[in-house]
Amino acid sequence: MFSGLHDVDWASMHHAYGSAEEVPAILEALRSPNAEVRGQALSDFYSKVHHQGDVYASTTASLPFLLELVGDPATPDRHKIVALLVSIGEMAVDQCEIDYVDADFVGAAAFLREHAEAFVDLAGDAACRLRQAAIPGLGLFLADANRALSLLQDRSAMKFCLLERLLVTQTTATLAQRLPVITLAATRWLASLAADPAGEPEFRLAALIHRARCTPDAIGDDLVPAGIGLLREIADAAPPEQPWPEPPPVAPPADGVPPFVAAAFEDLDRVNRRYALTTDLLRTLHQLLGARVSQRTDLLVEQLGSPEPGVRLDAIRMTSDLLGSLRGDHDALIRLVAAQLGASNLEVAAEAATLLERHYALAEPARESLAALLASHGPDGWVTPRRHLRRLHQKAVMALARLGDARAVPSLLVALDSDVDAWLAVQVTGMLPQAADQLVPRLCARLGRADLSETWQPSASGILSALAKLGDLATLPLITETLAAAAKRKHWDVVRSALGALRAFGQVAAPALDQIRSVAAVDDTWTRSAAVTTLWAVGGDLDEVMPLALALLDTYALRDAADVLGQIGPPATAALPRLRDLLTDGYEWNRVHAATAIWDIGGEPEAPVVLDTLLQAWQHNSATGNHVAAGLKRMGSAAIPALPQIRAELTRPDRGGRSGGVDNDEELMRELADVLLSIEVSGPTAPGDR
Repeated sequence: MFSGLHDVDWASMHHAYGSAEEVPAILEALRSPNAEVRGQALSDFYSKVHHQGDVYASTTASLPFLLELVGDPATPDRHKIVALLVSIGEMAVDQCEIDYVDADFVGAAAFLREHAEAFVDLAGDAACRLRQAAIPGLGLFLADANRALSLLQDRSAMKFCLLERLLVTQTTATLAQRLPVITLAATRWLASLAADPAGEPEFRLAALIHRARCTPDAIGDDLVPAGIGLLREIADAAPPEQPWPEPPPVAPPADGVPPFVAAAFEDLDRVNRRYALTTDLLRTLHQLLGARVSQRTDLLVEQLGSPEPGVRLDAIRMTSDLLGSLRGDHDALIRLVAAQLGASNLEVAAEAATLLERHYALAEPARESLAALLASHGPDGWVTPRRHLRRLHQKAVMALARLGDARAVPSLLVALDSDVDAWLAVQVTGMLPQAADQLVPRLCARLGRADLSETWQPSASGILSALAKLGDLATLPLITETLAAAAKRKHWDVVRSALGALRAFGQVAAPALDQIRSVAAVDDTWTRSAAVTTLWAVGGDLDEVMPLALALLDTYALRDAADVLGQIGPPATAALPRLRDLLTDGYEWNRVHAATAIWDIGGEPEAPVVLDTLLQAWQHNSATGNHVAAGLKRMGSAAIPALPQIRAELTRPDRGGRSGGVDNDEELMRELADVLLSIEVSGPTAPGDR
């Protein structure tokens, strides 16, 4: 086996993390009799040679040997290697029409198409798992569309398992998308399957959805009602709900692993789980429906009412996708999700709380449900060892805190006093200024204990951000001391957080000016920029700040510099030539910040070029919307030519704004409404008018 493996010039190729010289060892390990060795080899191949779907020359060079492994019945876990080949093929076929410099999608697609017969044989194998892994290859690699459809139809017989037949419907749609000549025959066949009462409702639902995939432009109003009808058939046949196994108690992260890293891996594991046969089907249906918010809402209402906890859990995630991507009145969905907080299945309840915390900007209708849940748990729910119950309680606390509700405070105090997941509590304490008398002393104590000798200090930065929001003047000396200690150790992330906190206090932080000045000339550009911004906010000394800000215009912190110069206003006229040069910069964010600064400095005469720059950048990159809207608001009636674009944005279904988050998009909507109001009621805004 593997004849010629070591004749390949692997050293001339690479994978995601460097030289491909180790690929032969990975391939050989895939046939190891030791399951752990095989598992590690497969993980290494996915993470290095097929990293995040990439296909390198080394990936293509591996294909003959992977196919050889699959062809040997003595190879363990052949179905996993077939799934790897199909994964490579999916990416290669999808991307092979695009000319990439550092990839080999073309070569991989060509090889797999040349060896399509191997997938035909595997799809007819006696082993169910091999057939399931190979079936998608029939839609990807065969050139004869009619033969491929015939093979798929053969594998739809009731003698095959349901999961296999679900894959057949999915692959049929893939085939129709790749080879449109077969679309009519494929859609007719799938329609007949969807209408056949002899089929299981899950199979008919799959046929219905994948028929729509074949012709997405022809989707009508009947698709969702038909899908809902089949979901009800599935629900009617569902067995009584059974409790899911209780997971092991919460354990602390391994030594040296930051808690937020451990939490991120737990989240990733949850996202990749499939809880029901309908998971991928319904996700596909939502993708097909796109911006049809009312139809997707109807579908989600049905999903959230399912008797099956797995279906409801999937529905919560799909609701989160809808809320995060599309605007609309989502109060009814929020209330339905809030009702899941009381689910007997704690994993479902925890997922509901997670959604409400993530989309807190929309969570107002869930406020009382969140508070009632916390009251039923008591504040010690924060530290319970039960994994799902702890996540449920903590996410509910964080959601309520983000709503500014003081009923979250008792649990946050438990977190800060016990040091159990206190890093999560710190994230939301700044939302509760009414409880500053209880929160500030605890935050200050934690900041005082922070070990600034450690290289990475996310906890100190988070505490500084919280203290800035709480605004207690008594914390200024500690913030200043932290700035000095972090600067001494060159922990620039903590330094910048301390500067941000001082900046939030404004001129009352003047006793810290000497310490702020001490970091205004350090080598780290972002720290210098933060220091200059803070010097202006706290000291307001034009002669001191102006030369520093002008110098920053020639660094990659130029956007911060432009903002400071805009805050200075007309006295910063000397910056206008350089700012005007930036209006032709290749990066739209640089252009936007330069344009708003030019308006703030130059005023009305600059309106045409400023407006043109802002609107073009916004059109090119919707993430600039928040900054553009703030600039348009300051322009007053000079922004009248922007009205068509503003109104178009306000009626657009897709979310926009900075980073695409719900909170940023909701803020964008408010800002644009304010722009309309400012245009209606104001004349031209004077330069420098705040």
